[in-house]
Amino acid sequence: MQIGYKRRPGSYGGKPSIVVDNTLARQFDVDAPDRAWVTDITYIRTQEGFAYLAVVIDLFSRRVIGWSLQSRQTTDVVLQALLMAVWRRKPKSKVLVHSDQGSQFTSIDWAAFLKHHNLEHSMSRRGNCHDNAVAESFFNLLKRERIRRRTYRTREEARKDVFDYIEMFYNPKREHVRNGMLSPVEFERQQEM
Repeated sequence: MQIGYKRRPGSYGGKPSIVVDNTLARQFDVDAPDRAWVTDITYIRTQEGFAYLAVVIDLFSRRVIGWSLQSRQTTDVVLQALLMAVWRRKPKSKVLVHSDQGSQFTSIDWAAFLKHHNLEHSMSRRGNCHDNAVAESFFNLLKRERIRRRTYRTREEARKDVFDYIEMFYNPKREHVRNGMLSPVEFERQQEM
């Protein structure tokens, strides 16, 4: 893995960015849990302003294993989602974590967190959403099935609805063709048997 520090034009505050190779290389099908995770951020409209949702998805089952919703699109929102994923899964070996080249994922804090938790970083090529298609697909489902043209009154209302979608519907009930029409939770449960 090649890590390079460079200043990108227009980067936040002129801080150095950490850019790494696309190790995942669109290999979205993995044969076991906690081998490769993908992560990304989207926004949700509220009357208080945008809420920013970061998710971490295990490629094995397409299960959302970490998420965070905050009022600002900072590195903290992605770190909180990844912290939840690490806390929930407690991976025994190195996990590949794939993201885009957003400023949150090119920050020194993100790189330090990955290194400290034995996680290997992979990054989409600049401006190529297809390199992170699984995360983009999840956001499409969330917006189509739950949020569709909706503006929440408050960020707290949005957080409760996102919790309900992810934890009460998507993970335990939402069937996936890739999982043989099983939900992410059921797919993982059957693989453990």
